[in-house]
Amino acid sequence: MVSEGSVIARGEWHPANSSRSVPASLQLAGGLVVAVGDAAAERHSAAEPEKMEFSPRVGSIPRRVVFPDGSLFETRDNDAIDAFVEKRRGRRSGFVHRLEEFHPRLIVFTGLVMLLAAGIYRYALPALVELAVLLTPPVVPDWMGAGTLSTLDRTTLSPSTLPEADRKRISDGFALLAAKAEGGADAYTLNFRDGGYIGPNAFALPDGSLILTDQLVELAKGDTDMILGVLGHEIGHVEKKHSLRQLYRAAGIAGLIMLIAGDVGSGVEDILTQGGGLLALSYSREAESEADRRSVELMRAAGRDSAAIARFFERLEEIHGDSGGNSMLSTHPGTPERRQAILDYDAQLRGATVEQNDGASTSGAAGGQQPAKP
Repeated sequence: MVSEGSVIARGEWHPANSSRSVPASLQLAGGLVVAVGDAAAERHSAAEPEKMEFSPRVGSIPRRVVFPDGSLFETRDNDAIDAFVEKRRGRRSGFVHRLEEFHPRLIVFTGLVMLLAAGIYRYALPALVELAVLLTPPVVPDWMGAGTLSTLDRTTLSPSTLPEADRKRISDGFALLAAKAEGGADAYTLNFRDGGYIGPNAFALPDGSLILTDQLVELAKGDTDMILGVLGHEIGHVEKKHSLRQLYRAAGIAGLIMLIAGDVGSGVEDILTQGGGLLALSYSREAESEADRRSVELMRAAGRDSAAIARFFERLEEIHGDSGGNSMLSTHPGTPERRQAILDYDAQLRGATVEQNDGASTSGAAGGQQPAKP
């Protein structure tokens, strides 16, 4: 309890509009709160408690007591200030400080926050991603694709050394696939590069640019359909806008983390400029399955071996194993189940075609029958 003439707290007094500090004590005298110097016992400032400003308590941060003349008294004796304020004004420590104190209900509150975060991740985030993809202007994928390819050329990729005949053969086949894809041939560009340590790989950027490494072509050993099957897969990623979805999903997750844990760094700009496109090189299992099926459809439409991509994954696994490593498997995991799903889908399309043809033949035969003469 603070009585008349007693010391409230010890600290430093700062004159108004000055950085000078004077060791002092805060005292109660004659109904006034007075800042008194420790050395000369000089009264520096005095005011009625009701006209003074006491900063709220936040952890162990020093408290500030501001006098009407602009001078202030600063102290680390937070408990003493709390006791004085509560006694004189009937008010407890600051709201923020009370929130900082541990209470069992904080466990419940934390649990509710985690449930809310899980709900946002499970339901709100996918909806927001789809909305963002829908509202994205065409210039954004173009910007991302150009920036990412430029970054890769500076840091990882090198000019292709493939023979011109090989590049022409693959480019001609790719043109047939692109012509059957959404947007037509003009929407896609095939880029040949030496992959370096990336090894056998192919990937698509959001703007429709596809990168095919020399190492992947060499791995195919002249089997053009295998290469085209992979490129059809990458076209599928572009058509379905998987790259944008991955980028927006990553940004949404980062935002959710910052919402819960606070600012974890200012990497958003880097993600959007250079890292965004690189992030798009890795897709979910569902996205990979969609792209596999699209490869089968495009290859069939172009009159090529529709199941060639399954044969390609088998070749990769024979050489590198299913663990990935520096190969296409690191971004396009190939498993026996995945190969079988491709073969099953191809067989399904073949069966549907046979049924349609049989139905057309039966209809034509029925239409050509003449009624029997009596």
